[in-house]
Amino acid sequence: MLEKLIFLYGKVKGKEVEKRLKNIINEAKTKVVCEDRPFWDEKDIFLITYPDSFYEKETPVLQTLDKFLQFHLRGGISGVHILPFYPFSSDRGFSVTNYYQVEKEFGTWGDVEKIGKRYRLMADLVLNHVSVKHEWFQKFLAGEEKYWDYFIHFDKVKIPQEALKKVFRPRSAPILTPFETAKGERWAWTTFSVENSTDQVDLNYQNSEILIEVIKILLFLLQKGVRIIRLDSIPYIWKELGTDCKNLPKTHTIVSIFRNVLDLVCPGALIVTQSSLPFGENISYFGNKEKEAQLVYNFALPPLLLEAFYSRNSKYLNQLAEKMSSPDKDCSFLNILAVHDGVGINGAKDFLNEAEINNLCLMAENKGGKLSYRSLPEGGQTVVEINITWWSALNNPLSSLGTVEPFEIQLKRFISSYAIAFSMRGIPAVYYLSLIGAENNYHLFQKTKIKRDLNRTNLDLRELEVKFWDKSSKEFKVLAAMKNLISKRKLFSAFHPGAKQVVLNLDKRVFSLLRGDGNEKVLALHNLSNEVVALKYNSRLFKLDPFSYIWTKT
Repeated sequence: MLEKLIFLYGKVKGKEVEKRLKNIINEAKTKVVCEDRPFWDEKDIFLITYPDSFYEKETPVLQTLDKFLQFHLRGGISGVHILPFYPFSSDRGFSVTNYYQVEKEFGTWGDVEKIGKRYRLMADLVLNHVSVKHEWFQKFLAGEEKYWDYFIHFDKVKIPQEALKKVFRPRSAPILTPFETAKGERWAWTTFSVENSTDQVDLNYQNSEILIEVIKILLFLLQKGVRIIRLDSIPYIWKELGTDCKNLPKTHTIVSIFRNVLDLVCPGALIVTQSSLPFGENISYFGNKEKEAQLVYNFALPPLLLEAFYSRNSKYLNQLAEKMSSPDKDCSFLNILAVHDGVGINGAKDFLNEAEINNLCLMAENKGGKLSYRSLPEGGQTVVEINITWWSALNNPLSSLGTVEPFEIQLKRFISSYAIAFSMRGIPAVYYLSLIGAENNYHLFQKTKIKRDLNRTNLDLRELEVKFWDKSSKEFKVLAAMKNLISKRKLFSAFHPGAKQVVLNLDKRVFSLLRGDGNEKVLALHNLSNEVVALKYNSRLFKLDPFSYIWTKT
């Protein structure tokens, strides 16, 4: 770790930081009791949820979430990613005002820890930025010397305009935002600013105090039972003028330092990096000589899976599956379809050309989706994500003939899409709205004008359970089918996240994999089309109905 700290801060400062971190780590070792368990196996399936995705009157929402997990998913999922539950000022929790508290309306640390005792708990380390209402930024505005370098800021007349043009922009608003401080107007770096409103200000990791502060937060989360740390927006944390400020070597160094810290304090704890980037850049967070994240999101999967169903062709899914190797047994993929941010487009850019991406976006818009954009260095904008629920992205309300598509066909297509994610190398993660096949929430979108809110509906648990009692309801049928898929996956050791994966080109309409090592191998066939497909493998004949799947031992 010392060499890494010297690389970040120079010899003198690096040695000083190492000494301080040793004391912090040694103290943490006395407070964290780490379970001894394998990193993962075929029984690992995660749920992604907001702390308030499920609610009841006069009940803290974290307690309602625990109730939903116990009554409806017990014995199914093994891990839960609770999106930010800290006090916040905007962005559905990602503008954090205090990392050491739980938002009062959500509940308490006791509620978080209770869930963490039953499930592998994943939580966000929002480390690129803090809310403008965070104590650190408020003290910066007050001109306090200690906090003056906690943030990156410029005098208006000294803004390096030419250098800033090179910076990769994940959003469409300007990268600098003016703030009035006790020392005059300063223009602060705000990577995730939005038009007409900026509530998130970037931290300055060139100041070693920030690294120490963030490691303290990481260790505090371990004390509270969190065992998977999601590094939010990790590609952008280290800034160097004259570069694109994305995926810089020192960013990777910081991730490897976090890995060192976890290995020392709680070796069973995992890092997952959130880097919605082209596939090659994304998997760079596994690390090279130095170990970094154990898990990376499979951001290429959602757009390529949609493209496969839209085109009824497995070509690009096959290409993705063939590339899904990891540097060692301690690395794997988190296979997502729906997530709170929608369907990211960057993950597909190593596979689809511009015309194909435009067609994908057009198809999704035709299904009620909205497009979000980012700014380009040379001017103009490009699509960064499709905001849509997974059910809506896959299914047409009407057929091409103007008739309603049968629900059974819609459900088959939906479940087969998840069967693909469940059959591929890695750990599958299910977004809470996919448990009931939720459709785009236009009412909420019209109210907030936030495109992502199409896919962020909060659910009244009592109303939902009334629907679960009705076996003819969509909610009952989708949940039952998802639970059946979850149970089915656990039966096959060949679906271990690290097991061998071979792509079989049997028919372009069918995504075909052979999974497993040694004695057990599973043939996984998934029909992307509305046709009956017959095919042969190893002298066995298989018949797949429209949008159906088959998993069978070979």
